[in-house]
Amino acid sequence: MSTVIHERVEQCRVGTYAPLICRVNSGWVVLGDPQFLSGYCLIYPDPVVGHLNELDAEARKTLMYEASIVGDALLDFTGAARINYEILGNLAPALHMHIFPRYTDETAELRTKPVWFYNWDDGPAFDPARDAEIMSAIHDYCVRKLGMIN
Repeated sequence: MSTVIHERVEQCRVGTYAPLICRVNSGWVVLGDPQFLSGYCLIYPDPVVGHLNELDAEARKTLMYEASIVGDALLDFTGAARINYEILGNLAPALHMHIFPRYTDETAELRTKPVWFYNWDDGPAFDPARDAEIMSAIHDYCVRKLGMIN
């Protein structure tokens, strides 16, 4: 089965996915769309698998560790109060991890709720010019901590 995750991984492989930040051992770090929480990222594992339980123990450890490094980068660059990590796979049934920075200035109504309570259609869309600085900061942090070169 081919999913949007398969398509995006292929775009990352050939370098045509605009929100691509960098290649890591577990896959691809990309900026999410929309950016209702500035710095929202995802990791698309490569190769694509259906869910976390299809990975061997070492691949699971690598994915989780690398997601935490992206979270560290977001804490460092954005001033987020915390990072939420989510693996769902309900709409796109292929493994991908959401990495959400959470901020103290979020509205009281949403601050303590899962991000899925946000109106995803109202958030600002990915913008290569606006988002270049945060993408560069995440990329550089991953290079320093993981030694990635892409």
